[in-house]
Amino acid sequence: MNLDLTEEQQLLQKTARDFFEKEFPKSLVRQMEEDPAGYSPDIWKKMAELGWLGLVIPEEYGGAGLGFMDLIILMEEMGRGCLMGPYFSTVVLGALPILAAGSDGQKAEFLPRIARGDLILALALTEASATYEPSGIAAGAVRKGDTYIINGTKLFVHDAHIADYLITAVRTKIWSRPEEGISLFLVPAKSPGITITPLQTIATDKQNEVAFENVAVPATNLLGPLDGGWPIIDRLLDQAAIAKCAEMNGGCDWAVEASVAYAKERVQYGHPIGAYGPIQHYLADMWAFSGMAKRLTYYAAWTVDQGLPCKAEVAKAKAWVNETYKHCTRMAVQIHGGIGTTLDHDIGLYYRRARQAALLFGDTEYSYRKVAREMGL
Repeated sequence: MNLDLTEEQQLLQKTARDFFEKEFPKSLVRQMEEDPAGYSPDIWKKMAELGWLGLVIPEEYGGAGLGFMDLIILMEEMGRGCLMGPYFSTVVLGALPILAAGSDGQKAEFLPRIARGDLILALALTEASATYEPSGIAAGAVRKGDTYIINGTKLFVHDAHIADYLITAVRTKIWSRPEEGISLFLVPAKSPGITITPLQTIATDKQNEVAFENVAVPATNLLGPLDGGWPIIDRLLDQAAIAKCAEMNGGCDWAVEASVAYAKERVQYGHPIGAYGPIQHYLADMWAFSGMAKRLTYYAAWTVDQGLPCKAEVAKAKAWVNETYKHCTRMAVQIHGGIGTTLDHDIGLYYRRARQAALLFGDTEYSYRKVAREMGL
């Protein structure tokens, strides 16, 4: 096992970092926070031209045909650049399950359009319980001729307001164990009966409530086997958790580097504050924690990429990265002092995102329970 970046991955990393520093300044981040759509179509098209929307899509469908580890490298740089937009929803939560479970026809229809930047997807999974366990799926679908009729409400659906399709998890068999009887459907987001309501969040990350009222979906839009959707979701949750860890690590790296730079230039009592022991200890602590977070993430990503058992590795990484990102951004605010608490300073963008991202695809308590389960407890 070699977790060092290849020359191609180093080039991807540098290209992405340069791109986001030039094309996505913090002023644009703030503009997108206020924008109802929450993304720049111009940036979206440029990322498509760079091949990033088709990064993990096979070449036969117009993609670059790269691996999961390459996606992790790109997600790190997106987190570092504080990117806003539907990349995570479309590529991680959309393209990956279609690749894993889509029919030949669905792959041919959706994947090239994703790679070109012509299609935005969103995953409608969680409901009022906000759990990622199969027991949390209560929305149902009933067959009626050649269609399924979906009823129920999904919550915390990222980018549903701009999506073309919603990958929707519903219960198609009621009297069964929680993990059985769950199916996935590709639902056109503008279907009659769908109501999308924006939700306000600490990170302004464009989450929505999606209500389905007698929404008719063709039976051919079933993604994967009928009643067999949970294994697809379960695998996707591992991939999404690690991709989110990578994104968080990128933000953590930015917070550490910005704090080191500030500690060198901010002078108090005749010396840069970085010359004082407490600040040095803060920074050394942040550096150590963020370094371990990245190592745990890379190892977990490698197990996912290799198709190895990865439940414990993913959960350990997510728990550690959750707390590390929150801790490092909290320390960064303290190092910056009063200016760090203002909305005008960039550190606030990362501070808010750290607290939101820690809840997605497994908060720390949930992740620890998964580790305990893998230990046989």
